[in-house]
Amino acid sequence: MELPAVNLKSRFPGSPKEPPTLEAGEAILLVHWLLTTWGCIVFSGPYAWANFTILALGVWAVAQRDSVDAISMFLGGLVVTVFLDVIHISIFYPRVGLSDTVRFSAGMAILSLLLKPFSCCLVYHMYRERGGELLLHTGFLGPSQDRSAYQTIASPEVPADPESRGSIPQGY
Repeated sequence: MELPAVNLKSRFPGSPKEPPTLEAGEAILLVHWLLTTWGCIVFSGPYAWANFTILALGVWAVAQRDSVDAISMFLGGLVVTVFLDVIHISIFYPRVGLSDTVRFSAGMAILSLLLKPFSCCLVYHMYRERGGELLLHTGFLGPSQDRSAYQTIASPEVPADPESRGSIPQGY
């Protein structure tokens, strides 16, 4: 396993200090961590386990910037938690005694659920940047890129010696 790349620019004396920037993966993690934490006020148990486990995979994906495995597991986990959140919220949503705290917590869980498809699109873009490929090659997703088994039409195979075709007279 390779160690992650480390940026040593700011460790040398005399180098200009660059302000820290928040990248897309870090922003996704921060937003979903905050919304999940607030959503756990009402939806504890399986909701918390599912979402915090996927956020841990997201931390791994941000830490290992070259790993396609880490980002693909984070992407798959985000897609799965979309369906799990729908189930958790629909089953465990409180129907009586809605205080302000319960409404706020449920609203944050629903907001997290609504942001997850957008987060999946951003994570999928990061997955493609790291060299990941879509493993499903169906017709409606576009043509397949694997064309190694086909012969090209533009360059047909021509025999090396035109005289070696035989002595069969060609009549036109």
